[in-house]
Amino acid sequence: MKLVIQRVQESSVTIDGHVVGSIGAGLLILVGVAQGDTQEDVDYLVSKAANMRIFDDENGVMNRSVIETGGEILAVSQFTLLASTKKGNRPSYIHAAGHELAVPLYENFCLQMSEKTGKATAKGVFGADMKVSLINDGPVTIVIDSKN
Repeated sequence: MKLVIQRVQESSVTIDGHVVGSIGAGLLILVGVAQGDTQEDVDYLVSKAANMRIFDDENGVMNRSVIETGGEILAVSQFTLLASTKKGNRPSYIHAAGHELAVPLYENFCLQMSEKTGKATAKGVFGADMKVSLINDGPVTIVIDSKN
């Protein structure tokens, strides 16, 4: 399972011209589920993302988590994070999990993030053609792979 975590001032996801999820200051998290991922991957990444100290403290040092700042979370499923680019110029997505595995793990990731942060996690819609907008703060962008 892979995450791309972006510290944002605000972010939203729109489908067919309608905003389906939006947040103020916090984290936009792109979530890619791979074949073979399990609940252990979700548990690990929820803990890492929720506790990652990438927000400034009173001295301007990145020393606070999204929990400590009261920030919000927007989680968007993104199978393209699992792209293999080793051969040719067309990415292969053969390592991305199918719906039967990816949907429950993505939904569980969102549920656990809500429980961990004490705030509802805003979401996109799995498999939809989404338009994601954000104002990146920093920019701060972190990539985490549960297998590494």
